[in-house]
Amino acid sequence: MDSKLTLKLNESVIVRAKKYASNKNMSLSRLVENYLDSLTREQTQEFEISPFVKSISTGKSIPLNVDLKKMREDYIDYLEEKYK
Repeated sequence: MDSKLTLKLNESVIVRAKKYASNKNMSLSRLVENYLDSLTREQTQEFEISPFVKSISTGKSIPLNVDLKKMREDYIDYLEEKYK
């Protein structure tokens, strides 16, 4: 059952969101609903998310003292073990 929700947003955000929804051939309401659904849906984490992916999704950067070569080698080891 659908219900009505009133949101107060910055006008420029609304304009960009409407344009984005239009380009995706969906309503702004459906776009907001899909976003809120994805945020609130129960998620099972059956796998570990790498720091790099976490940094992209959260907008936080990876610490400068991270050894990327070691991280890559660890990931390769993980994949080799996983797909034995």
